[in-house]
Amino acid sequence: MRLNDLHPAPGSTKSKRRVGRGLGSGQGKTAGKGSKGQKARAGASPRLGFEGGQTPLHRRLPQRRGFRPLTRKVYAIINLDDLERFDPGTEVTPDVLLSAGVVRKLKDGIKVLGDGEITKGLTVRAHKFSKSAQEKLKAAGGTVEVV
Repeated sequence: MRLNDLHPAPGSTKSKRRVGRGLGSGQGKTAGKGSKGQKARAGASPRLGFEGGQTPLHRRLPQRRGFRPLTRKVYAIINLDDLERFDPGTEVTPDVLLSAGVVRKLKDGIKVLGDGEITKGLTVRAHKFSKSAQEKLKAAGGTVEVV
């Protein structure tokens, strides 16, 4: 076998379509571009996103300004008055809050805010606490644990 003997397998290659080479070729006269119009002209195809003079979609939509981090965390928020329903000494975890119906979805974690009052000593485990929530929980005789 020599290099000049190498050929592609029969039927594996197709000859290039030669347009505009006479009426008998099947692609003559207008070369498969129809008649007239922007798309029939040479080099006249519009840029990507062009809508024929209508204001394009990327200009019709409002701009969103500012920086939006891809790793932003969204917390399910509960307040201290939401914890008042639990018995004293209860260990309140994200799973307990979910099963009790205090939160619908855990999202990226639970954040406890200090809105309302708490009178019971609870052990609260959450992902984040506000300072006021920590102070009120400790003042009520409870403990705060960051998960």
